[in-house]
Amino acid sequence: MTAIQLTAPLHGWAAALDDVPDAVFAGRMLGDGAAIDPLGTTLHAPCDGQVLTLHAGGHAITLRGEGGVELLMHVGIDTVQLGGSGFTARVAVGDTVTRGQPLIDFDLDALVQAVPSLMTPIIVTNGDRFRITDRSGGRVVAVGDALLTLEPLDAAVAAPDASGERVVKDVRVPLAHGIHARPAARIGEVARGFTATSWLAKNGGEARTSGAVGLLGLGIRFGDTIRVSASGPDAAQAVDALVALIEGGMGEGVAHAPAAPIAAPPPVQPVELAEGQLAGTLAAPGFAIGTARWLRVADIPVPVDGQGAGVEAARLDSALAAVRDRLASQDGSGAGAAIRAAHIAFLDDPELREAADRAVGAGRDAGHAWRQATRAQAATLRLLGDARLAERADDLLDLERQVLRELTGAADDAMTFAPGTILLADDLLPSQVMALDPACVAGLLVERGGPTSHVAILAATMGLPALVAVGAPLTHVEDGTTLILDADSGVIHVAPDEATLTQARGGIERRAAERAAALAQAAEHCVTTDGVRIEAFANLGSLDDAVAAMANGAEGSGLLRTEFLFLERDTAPDVAEQAALYGDIARTLEGRPLIVRLLDVGGDKPASYLPIAPEENPALGLRGIRVALAMPDILEAQLRAILSVQPVGQCRIMVPMVASVEEITAVRAVVDRLRGEMGIAERVEVGIMVETPAAAVTSATLAAHADFLSIGTNDLTQYALAMDRGNPAVAGGVDGLHPAVLQLIAHTTDGAKRHKRWVGVCGGLASDRLAIPLLVGLGITELSASPRFVPELKALVRRLDTAACHTLAIRALAASSPREVRALAREFLQELPA
Repeated sequence: MTAIQLTAPLHGWAAALDDVPDAVFAGRMLGDGAAIDPLGTTLHAPCDGQVLTLHAGGHAITLRGEGGVELLMHVGIDTVQLGGSGFTARVAVGDTVTRGQPLIDFDLDALVQAVPSLMTPIIVTNGDRFRITDRSGGRVVAVGDALLTLEPLDAAVAAPDASGERVVKDVRVPLAHGIHARPAARIGEVARGFTATSWLAKNGGEARTSGAVGLLGLGIRFGDTIRVSASGPDAAQAVDALVALIEGGMGEGVAHAPAAPIAAPPPVQPVELAEGQLAGTLAAPGFAIGTARWLRVADIPVPVDGQGAGVEAARLDSALAAVRDRLASQDGSGAGAAIRAAHIAFLDDPELREAADRAVGAGRDAGHAWRQATRAQAATLRLLGDARLAERADDLLDLERQVLRELTGAADDAMTFAPGTILLADDLLPSQVMALDPACVAGLLVERGGPTSHVAILAATMGLPALVAVGAPLTHVEDGTTLILDADSGVIHVAPDEATLTQARGGIERRAAERAAALAQAAEHCVTTDGVRIEAFANLGSLDDAVAAMANGAEGSGLLRTEFLFLERDTAPDVAEQAALYGDIARTLEGRPLIVRLLDVGGDKPASYLPIAPEENPALGLRGIRVALAMPDILEAQLRAILSVQPVGQCRIMVPMVASVEEITAVRAVVDRLRGEMGIAERVEVGIMVETPAAAVTSATLAAHADFLSIGTNDLTQYALAMDRGNPAVAGGVDGLHPAVLQLIAHTTDGAKRHKRWVGVCGGLASDRLAIPLLVGLGITELSASPRFVPELKALVRRLDTAACHTLAIRALAASSPREVRALAREFLQELPA
């Protein structure tokens, strides 16, 4: 069998992949190979071949060479963050190249200053088909020197049959965030409705539409022109359907100008660290004192060679089925259930399985094949330069471990810790977090990770303060070290002195005592010191939230977000399904008021089955009540369901995103007509959400037609400040205590008073301690907060005097910035009598 010789593509120091300062390459997640620390400034072809892919940033290229060997060459570590600066490509995708031909020029001096390492991996990405028999390392090599010798494997498995004439169409991607997890799932769903096999292709890379992981790996972004193709009896229909789906935006919202990639925004107020402090990124709020304990989990050992393709394929089938069954059978709801569902979807991904099957067919052990497949896909996601997709790589590695335990009989990771443990880890898997006991683990510190990862979501759900992306300095913290974790400030105090510890313990004891006292009085009414009644309600998004609200003394719900019934599904819920759930929540509240917000989709909350055409600016387009009025069947079904809840009147109706009188009167007309058809004599309250500056400014006019007004401070803030709270470049400036927002709130309460209508707040400010006295001072008489915050909300309001709060509000309205407003509020709270 003819050996394949790969020559050095760079002049520099040849080394093993183990020397690359990046776990993806050093861990051979993409495959085996070698690395070179460059002394030259040009990357050359290590063999004759064809350019398969060239990253838009110019720092990474893949070739297909002799015998079908596929090579990835990645100049430097973290060079993706440079956005192409310092790189000049000398070739294009599809070019045929010869050994030694220049591929990429790079500015060595500039890159040395910009990235942590220029170590350049040269990876054989289809290592299931080749074995490295010889490699050079530990010496300086020149371009063209021998670097790697490969031997093709006899048992290489052919790629899936793609024969037959293809139907092909090109389409430009209008989705603002490209093809990420949800659109990939929708594409797969549509494709499965045809017998034809279909693919998406970009820049020479191709993935079948049936595999979400493969589609993510293409790195399709806004504005990309991609190729849709299919082969089979109904190929033309399949291509047409997929093109129409992509062009329609899939309910994801479309964009019309590419945005520069943003890894993470700088904090508005950078953390100033003292000696003995570390900083991290907030993943879950809270404060804790504890003892450091590292979670160090070794790889589960598996043999490389298997017992034959048939045996290993059957073993893999059995292990995957066992993990799938276990995930499906576990009880629970909320974040844990959603994450398990995501893991099941990855298990069912055909391209992930096919990658493992190819390795099994090449003689590999089932465990080795599964590890190779999951790590290659995880590494692909991490190399895309998209933080959200990179965080999904952790889910793949979690599944790797779960399946390997089934294959090998390895014990579950030991997740039992002494009380007061602050758990430290290089990274954490979602299943590991779900196994933690919050009574023992006081907080989490993660060297890597991201704030939108499943680990972050779980930590917040479990009430565990957590910081992620702490970085390499965390590795210097030893087991047993005393730590103070102030997640809200993003600071870790390492080995604090006794005075700092005493102060921190005092703060924790004070918070615990205040929380206990608030819980003890949570069932009592909420009245200020001068006798003004303030209703303390809870925001709900599920039946579990309603249970939590009752446990925390909520006097009702000021906001039931009904989107949870409509999203992540293929068809709208019917009247019966909606009525059953609204009724369950109403009964859980035991007769207390339940304010049901009508379906609020569009913008950042798309529903795939609603025919919302692509919009240049979805946040200013068809969303909220505009969607309901444009789709009367959806509106009428929801109103029928609300009106059917007994007793009539417990459910109040709230109309979102109102900007005109016509919108509220149109809904009122439908409600009155349905009441007549259903034989309901009682009047049902219909109120509005004040989320637009227009609604705030015209509140006096709107209040004449609405029974109540509730301010959604999240949207009102972003519209008032013209800052998208979902855009990381500006989200740090979106502060509801901006004087402009406070003035809109004041205008709303003034307008409502003219018609003796009450005004509430159901946005994020109702859960912000500093905002409470300001809102009371501005005339708000109902506050709807997160269920857990309700006891503290009530306890705080009972200490307030409305006249003093009004004086504070007047000062805040004249302030020059949100920071000044917060300083005023902080000083006010500090001076309150105990």
